[in-house]
This record gives sequence, C-alpha cells and structure tokens, in this order.
Amino acid sequence: MDSVRTGSNREVEIKLRLKDSFQGRRLLKRAGFRIAKRRVFEQNTLFDNAEQSLRQTGTLLRLRTCGPRYLVTLKGPAEPGKHKTREELELDVSDRGTFEEILARLGYRPAYRYEKYRTEYRQPNSAGSAMLDETPVGVFLELEGPPEWIDRTAGTLGFAEADYITLSYAELHRRLTGGETGDMVFGST
Repeated sequence: MDSVRTGSNREVEIKLRLKDSFQGRRLLKRAGFRIAKRRVFEQNTLFDNAEQSLRQTGTLLRLRTCGPRYLVTLKGPAEPGKHKTREELELDVSDRGTFEEILARLGYRPAYRYEKYRTEYRQPNSAGSAMLDETPVGVFLELEGPPEWIDRTAGTLGFAEADYITLSYAELHRRLTGGETGDMVFGST
C-alpha cells in the first residue's frame, strides 16, 4: 500500500488548495519534508454499475495505472468529520485487461476518469505523508495520517481548518467546473 495507515485499513486525509506546485514544494521544504516518491503520472478509472449504486452509497471502486503498476482500491463511505476518514482496501493486479473484464462481467463499467501528477513527501520519523497533486483543475496538497498529525502539519504549513477539503477528486471537479459531468483529464478541462 502506498499510503500511511492510522489503523487497520483506515484512511484519514484532507486536501489543501495551492496556488501552484512551486508554492507546495516551497512550503513542504520549509517544514522539513523530503521527496519519498518522485513525481509520477497517474490515470484513475472509477467503476460503477448502471444504477450507480456505488456512487450513491459513497463507495468507490478504482483502478489506478501508475507506470507499469495497476492498483485496485475499494473505499467505503466517508465518516462525518473535519477529516475524510474511510475504510480503504488495496491490492495490485498484474493484468489490467483481465481485471476490467471481470468487472464488466459483474456489471461494472468505467464511470469516471481522472488524471494527476503526484509527488509524495515525508518528514523523517513522521506519522503521515504529504502528496503534491497536480490536476487539470488545480494543484492540491493531500495530507494523510493520524488526525492530530494532519492538523499540526496543516497549521505548520500555514493552513486553517477552514481550508480543509474532504471532497473526492470527482466531487471537487464537479464543484470547480460548475457541475460538469465529463472526465477530469488533461487536455479536456
């Protein structure tokens, strides 16, 4: 698993809007963060059935392509709170085509696509991680880790609770584009 866990299969995170990636790198460097994983291009496909039952329940089924790696993620509904907290199960698959065929036979089709460039940062001996995400609708810093670490780190970086974003990238895309229902991919927004 790529992300920091605060317990068994639990993800706790927030997003913070940045002016640009230079601001993000500058803030992270000042706070003692260093690159843990270099910048990579990610293609993400969310799957759902014709009734959109996963979306309606706040559940997410995603296939992420990152270079030669394919990562399947199932996220449960978010719990109420100032941080986005939800169950997250992940596994690598070696054959994207076969996995997509399995999903299709179960009634799941691609429902939404989004792309981003991601760089992961960490502080020495830190309980969390910071991801600098460059997307077609802006640049965001995602902080993931224990709630107290997120709050302390956000404050150190100059952000307040009012700056916390707990929306998914699909929800954020719809909000920032006035309800646009297309995919969030480079060259189309």
